[in-house]
Amino acid sequence: MVLRIKALVADGLLAIAVFGVAIAGPLEDGYAAYKLGDYAAAMSYWRPLADQGNAWAQDNLGVMYLDGQGVAQDYAQALIWYRKAAVQGNAWAQYNLGVMYDTGNGVPQDDAQALIWYRKAAVQGNAWGQDNLGVMYRDGQGVAQDDAQAL
Repeated sequence: MVLRIKALVADGLLAIAVFGVAIAGPLEDGYAAYKLGDYAAAMSYWRPLADQGNAWAQDNLGVMYLDGQGVAQDYAQALIWYRKAAVQGNAWAQYNLGVMYDTGNGVPQDDAQALIWYRKAAVQGNAWGQDNLGVMYRDGQGVAQDDAQAL
């Protein structure tokens, strides 16, 4: 008997198929529901994971609250969920916090805070964080001139 294992990567998700049967968990099920626009189902998968400390689920809840997908739009809740994931090292949550502070969307606009969160995301290889960090340094946002020249 030959064991065939295929790795399927789609939109950043990894599903392992063994004998043609996909193995998925609640995080992946939530992504599938989200992509179909079934935000209530996505929330039902992700909320328990987020409450248990899953940084990916926490970041996803942040997105849903920020955009009002399946829940009332609530910037304060988005900030809470992004921060929970960001302090665990989730680069997307760090980037998302940077955007909130950069734009002043739901928080007081704060270039220094945006710079901190973009830098954390950028160090982990998040290309969007790297790009926004570069723009901030180029424009001198949130950094002293000496800091910009030191990099």
